[in-house]
Amino acid sequence: MKVKKPKDALTAPLEQAIEEQITKKDLQFAAYDPEAGERSGYSNYSYWGSTLRCFFKNRVAAGFMLVLVALLLFTFIQPLLPLQFEANLIIDHPITKKQMSNLPPAVTNVAATAPAGTRLLVHPFDSEEWAAVDNVVSTIKARKEFTVLEYGEEWCYISYGDEEGYVRNDFTTKIKFPDDQAATPYQAKSNFPLSLYSSPSDLSNNGDALFCLKSQLDMDGNTAVARQDVPLRLLPDTRPFLFGTNSAGQDLWAKVWSGTRTSLFIGITVAALQSLIGILVGVLWGYVKSLDKLLTEIYNVIDNVPTTIVLILVSYIMRPSVQTLILAMTVTGWVGMARFIRNQIVIIRDRDYNMASRCLGVGTSRIILHNLLPYLVSVITLRLALAVPGAIGSEVFITYIGLGLPLSVPSLGNLINEGRKMISTSQSYQLLFPTIILSIITISFYIIGNAFADAADPKNHL
Repeated sequence: MKVKKPKDALTAPLEQAIEEQITKKDLQFAAYDPEAGERSGYSNYSYWGSTLRCFFKNRVAAGFMLVLVALLLFTFIQPLLPLQFEANLIIDHPITKKQMSNLPPAVTNVAATAPAGTRLLVHPFDSEEWAAVDNVVSTIKARKEFTVLEYGEEWCYISYGDEEGYVRNDFTTKIKFPDDQAATPYQAKSNFPLSLYSSPSDLSNNGDALFCLKSQLDMDGNTAVARQDVPLRLLPDTRPFLFGTNSAGQDLWAKVWSGTRTSLFIGITVAALQSLIGILVGVLWGYVKSLDKLLTEIYNVIDNVPTTIVLILVSYIMRPSVQTLILAMTVTGWVGMARFIRNQIVIIRDRDYNMASRCLGVGTSRIILHNLLPYLVSVITLRLALAVPGAIGSEVFITYIGLGLPLSVPSLGNLINEGRKMISTSQSYQLLFPTIILSIITISFYIIGNAFADAADPKNHL
């Protein structure tokens, strides 16, 4: 029997006063927000936020990330910039119609400067703004006699027929002079053809006329005099050949960036397809035990066929194109990713949290997406980053053996294949520039992939 405890004589009046003041109107249920209640069960930790913070702490990787992003963006911006040539445009000289082949890299297309007062010869050229000029009066054939009017160490002033002008005086001309060279005039000969110039300088590009603004000349029919020091240009505009030109007379600057755009598209597309197929097959292969035997046999068959043979066969059978290269590299490229993912899944598929999920009736797809794949983010990221330069390297190899993209489709493979033919010549820059771009892409993806894989590992998070 419960004995009722008598109220304390001191507290009883206070309690009675409180009860009288409290009414039902004051007793209400507190508001309940289920989302706020759900949030209270979580910490402020963000996996991806922590991953990005860890990645950007690596300043080297962050720097290469900026370089790679800038390079990728520039491949799309470059064609939109002013004063750009088309990648496949064969640039011909407007007067002689000869290809502007194998010109060295330069930041300007100014080839010479005509000093003020220089007499120039003007060639017919249909332009209201530009004039085509040089200072070659005529050509003196070998073994022809001419009269030396003034002797100089570098240039001699001579007369030949009805014309007067300057000829070079160096070991290549091999002009025969008498013992007393100061005794002018005298007769001389050359063992080789000589160009007779209107001024003591060669103001032509391999015999081709150069171009300047008409406003800088005092023109009189077919002759002109320079009003000032006049820059003479290779073409009637101001566009430079920053990377030079190739043997076909195409601007290497435009071809390199167009080729980089093509190769990056191939590399990123192939890496994405290989990863998509490899991850899907690898997860099913590792988690669904009933598929293990079947997929193992498929893997053994594909893996025993050399990848190089598959690349060559697909590229040979199908028409060379970007799509053909992507297909050829994707056919077998997913196998390595699938095997790697399968091995990782086998390690973690029977851990306690996965067994608990199966016991609770969680579906296979949900277990794969929520339990397995997040565990593999770091390794997948690394494999994906390395797949891009790997695909570009395969494209270079296929082009090297003659089964790659046609020359009309610029790519790093095409440029390197063409440039290697010039490696022992003065045009070795045709190999240098595409090789530098390829090296930057390969090193950047490798460093970024490793850094992001380390950052995505939860053990490295704070």
